[in-house]
Amino acid sequence: MIGVYFSGTGNTKHCIEYLVKRLDGSGTLYSVEDEKVIKAIKASEEIVFAYPVYYSNLPKIVRDFIVNNAELWQGKKIFIVATMGLFSGDGAGCSARLFKKYGAKVMGGLHIKMPDCIGDVKLLKKSFNENCKIIDNAERKLDLAAEKIKVGKYPKEGLNFFYHLSGLFGQRLYFKHKTKYYYTKTKVDIKKCIQCGLCVSLCPMHNIASESDKLTFNNKCTMCYRCFSNCPKQAITIIGKKVYEQCKFENYRP
Repeated sequence: MIGVYFSGTGNTKHCIEYLVKRLDGSGTLYSVEDEKVIKAIKASEEIVFAYPVYYSNLPKIVRDFIVNNAELWQGKKIFIVATMGLFSGDGAGCSARLFKKYGAKVMGGLHIKMPDCIGDVKLLKKSFNENCKIIDNAERKLDLAAEKIKVGKYPKEGLNFFYHLSGLFGQRLYFKHKTKYYYTKTKVDIKKCIQCGLCVSLCPMHNIASESDKLTFNNKCTMCYRCFSNCPKQAITIIGKKVYEQCKFENYRP
């Protein structure tokens, strides 16, 4: 068994690592950005696949990875973990439908609430202690899921028709434009930016470049919030216009 994941600010990476270690003890993980991930998938029969949910939908980078590697999924047994700040509806179902289309057997799905990473929108911001409690609850849920999976009782969150309706009418119909294409409105405050290059190196889409003493964005943002959360001068915003909190998993579990 291996874990394959995409994680912007560390929430999803923690969840899949926590679960896989409890299932087989090894915790062997590969990011979709890892050059070794294709070879690892080809060699593995069972896969735990994890990602954050944006607006009850897949991050564009995750959808593209699944679709562009359609031949990899034939005959694979896949368990899906979807992390979210508040609500996902059929977060696991969004990838499950693709995996089934490409010949995989979806064993189950699990929805895990984690601290919200959208730090330029005030709505879902919580205190440090509240976020620590959210992580504690997430780990307890992962523990219970691992025990069930070990005896063949896979959780099925996000996979049935009612979950699908919940995700569709809860968010996706209204915000599909946010995730159907790559995001194009990432912003930088040139008065704050010190051209450190950290955001350039962290971006999974290679969407950011430093040219002529300024940052440029290439209209291919997957809204993972890495650049936002790691900018030392809080110079970058994505959906909102103000930095309320730079959210990283390591803030709560150093």
